[in-house]
Amino acid sequence: MKQVFYCVIVFFTTLSFSQNRAQVLNDSALNIYKEDHQKAISILEEGLAFAQNNNDKKEIGRLKNSLGIVHRDLGEFEKSKSLSLESLSYTKDSIINASAYNNIGVVNRSLGLYDEAVEYLLKALEIYDLKRMLKESATTNNNIGIVYSFNNLYEKAIEYHLNAKLDFEKLDDKKGISEVYNNIAIIYANEGDLKKALEYFQYSLEIEISLKDKKGIAESANNVGAVYYYMTEIDSALVYFEKSAQLEKEIGNFAGLGASYNNIAQVLLENSRLSEAKVYIDSAYTTAKQYKVATDIEMALENYSTYYQANKEPQKALEYYKNFTAFKDSIHSQTTKGKIAELEIEYQTEKKEKEILAQRADLAEKELDLNRKNTQVIGLIILAVLLTILGYLFYSQQKLKNKQLQRESELKEALVKIETQNRLQEQRLRISRDLHDNIGAQLTFIISSLDNLKYGFELPQKLNDKLNSIGSFTSSTIYELRDTIWAMNKSEISMEDLQTRISNFIDKAHLASEGITFNFIKNEGIDDSLKFSSVVGMNIYRIIQEAVNNAIKYAEANKIEVLVEQRADGLKIEITDNGKGFDVADVEMGNGLNNMEKRAKEIGANFKLTSNKGKGTSITIDHFTNT
Repeated sequence: MKQVFYCVIVFFTTLSFSQNRAQVLNDSALNIYKEDHQKAISILEEGLAFAQNNNDKKEIGRLKNSLGIVHRDLGEFEKSKSLSLESLSYTKDSIINASAYNNIGVVNRSLGLYDEAVEYLLKALEIYDLKRMLKESATTNNNIGIVYSFNNLYEKAIEYHLNAKLDFEKLDDKKGISEVYNNIAIIYANEGDLKKALEYFQYSLEIEISLKDKKGIAESANNVGAVYYYMTEIDSALVYFEKSAQLEKEIGNFAGLGASYNNIAQVLLENSRLSEAKVYIDSAYTTAKQYKVATDIEMALENYSTYYQANKEPQKALEYYKNFTAFKDSIHSQTTKGKIAELEIEYQTEKKEKEILAQRADLAEKELDLNRKNTQVIGLIILAVLLTILGYLFYSQQKLKNKQLQRESELKEALVKIETQNRLQEQRLRISRDLHDNIGAQLTFIISSLDNLKYGFELPQKLNDKLNSIGSFTSSTIYELRDTIWAMNKSEISMEDLQTRISNFIDKAHLASEGITFNFIKNEGIDDSLKFSSVVGMNIYRIIQEAVNNAIKYAEANKIEVLVEQRADGLKIEITDNGKGFDVADVEMGNGLNNMEKRAKEIGANFKLTSNKGKGTSITIDHFTNT
């Protein structure tokens, strides 16, 4: 009996030592991997070898998943996913499994497998909520919000991000709060609110700088640069993109490097620095393909199309654009969105049963570990624990049942709303995609064909001028088509959106018309958040566009001004020039003036044309609202 007792003591002492050493090595690696990935991998591999020598399956599972987390941070997504999946086969420990589920979910998101990402992240969240692990729950909520954001389900995304923010604030976790700010900023950017997006990205960048986290600084700098790019502040955008790329190189995050290269390429393309842009596009595409980062592959294909179009190679531009749209459709399909919504329902309705099963699984593992010790004292402790857990389960079951009923009701309401929004958005996207892919591609083909005729044959001057006229008209039609698609993709157009669109048009007109000064003046009383329906916004834009074009073509003016004023009975917009003017009574109204008057009537506005010879022309629309 003494020998048996001695052997039992030695066995459990050895097992305890194995678990403690393996855990210490695991925790040490996870504490340093953000600063030194290779050292962290070395420590984890040492711990894994130790656990394997002692046949400690639980610690093998823990260490394999930790290796997966480090490789994910390096952008090696396939290897990361493989390690975490292996981890699940070694242990039934719910906390280790939850960490593995979370890592697999994040990797699937980066690979563009959004439905699988939600499936694994919801499994992780279920366990963390049951265990009341605030930090882990917050991180997982944040990750789920990112997946919803990628699929344009912004309302649901913000809900998960705000849940994460509450938990991070309770823990005073600055890194977590920074990630939430970053993710909410992305949503504002996607919705077109660039000022809000910039504000939240800068909050995130300030926190990352205070934490001295190079990876976090790189990501936040890249996001700030992106907002400046869309705000057409090109110099600021380049500074932040280059800073991001430099930091990504320093830390060896080659998966994130693709995004930075893409962004720099876009800025260079905008500034017609084509040869430099091509180098960055090639680097972005190669890096994204190697590390299988779906969003960066998609962006690189679009940049290739833009590059070849600017380089007057329309055939290659069209080829890359088709590759871009095919790839984009493959990862952003409506089927994926439907699958995500379906998984959300399954998660909420089956959560109760899975929580009970998780508790029972933990209990079974505890019983197995305790029974190995085979002593009467430990047996009594197990019995006491069993009675306590069973009592807690009974109490929790009643409490969670009430929560489930409440959540099911909320889910049904949310689903009805999501389905309605999805149907409307799907119709808009289908129409705008058809316009862009079919008509846009055909018009581009016409331009390419005209160029081939001009440069391939020696044509009479009169015919050559006619072809130039047709080419200019076709290019103009493409720009008008893009404006129409822009309006169709928005259910509402803000005053800020309209101002940006008009300012961009005026900037282009200024570049094309030397000797003319353009001014856009907005009354201080006008709120930037003022919303127009897409029909009203588009008609306003077209009236201003037609009036400015008429002034450039016919007025011989050196000053054109657009004034927007807020009045008690609605808005007033006035377009004036100091050109040669004309006698309104002696001139028949052409298509341009008739079209402006018709558009004004469509939005319930008064249309007024005033002109005098030698004193310029004024076109006014007023007494209309934003509905």
